[in-house]
Amino acid sequence: MSTERGFTLIELIVAIVILSAGVAGVLTVFSTTVKSSADPLIRKNMLSIAEQIMEEIVLKPYAPAANTAPTGCVRVLFNDVSDYNGHDVTGMCDADGNAIPSLAAYRLQVSVTDDLATFGAVAVTQAKRITVTVTKGTESLQLIGWRTNYAS
Repeated sequence: MSTERGFTLIELIVAIVILSAGVAGVLTVFSTTVKSSADPLIRKNMLSIAEQIMEEIVLKPYAPAANTAPTGCVRVLFNDVSDYNGHDVTGMCDADGNAIPSLAAYRLQVSVTDDLATFGAVAVTQAKRITVTVTKGTESLQLIGWRTNYAS
C-alpha cells in the first residue's frame, strides 16, 4: 500500500472545471448588475428633482396673488402655490430659466388642485394637493404633497 496522499490529475481537472463554472456564474451576475447600474442614478436624479420642486412649491404663499405668467421653464415669477398648476417642461432649468444641460432629458409636470384633506383626526378645509411627476424615457416618478392654508 502506498502512503502517498494528494490529488490525481483527473481530480484536479474536475475541480478546476467546477470552480470555473462557479466563477463564470458569479461574473455573469456582476455583469448584469453593472449594466443596469445607471438605473439607480436616473431614479435618484428624478427624486432629487421632484423633491426640489416640491419644496419650492410648498414654501410659496397659499393665497393667490396677481402676477405675470412666465414662459418656458422660468419659475421666478411664480408667487403662490397655484401658479405651478399645469407647469410642464422638458429639460430642467433653475427658477430663473437657466438650462441645466445634464438634465435635458428629464420632463417635469406639476398639478396643483384644491383638496379637502384629513390629517389624523383634523379635517382641513383649505388644502391643495401638489403632484410632481418627473419622467425620463420610460422611467417615471411621482411625488405627492399637500399645502394647507395655515395662515387662516
